[in-house]
Amino acid sequence: QIQPIAFGGGLVQPGASLTVRCTGSGITLDDYATSWYRQAPGKDREFVARITTGGKTSYAEFVKGRFTISRSSPGNTVWLQMERLEPGDTAEYLCYCNGYWGQGTQVTVSS
Repeated sequence: QIQPIAFGGGLVQPGASLTVRCTGSGITLDDYATSWYRQAPGKDREFVARITTGGKTSYAEFVKGRFTISRSSPGNTVWLQMERLEPGDTAEYLCYCNGYWGQGTQVTVSS
């Protein structure tokens, strides 16, 4: 099955940092722009960050200065480093690449 799979979520306290990663299964992320999205319970899926093959990045306004997207190329991995996490960042984090959604990873920010 072709999908970009997210790993690395967990439970952290407010103010903490966490890095999640996305790895391609049946698809090489090195060859395409890749995006992170998130979806909280009862809310619409929302864009978080995107990185092109050349390393150009873009971010949702609500994560600027706190989240950093990067890629390992070659390496088939896209990272999302998250700092100063807030309870409002609690969501399932998913990757999107070349028309494919993958299995997400849950990030919960709670004291």
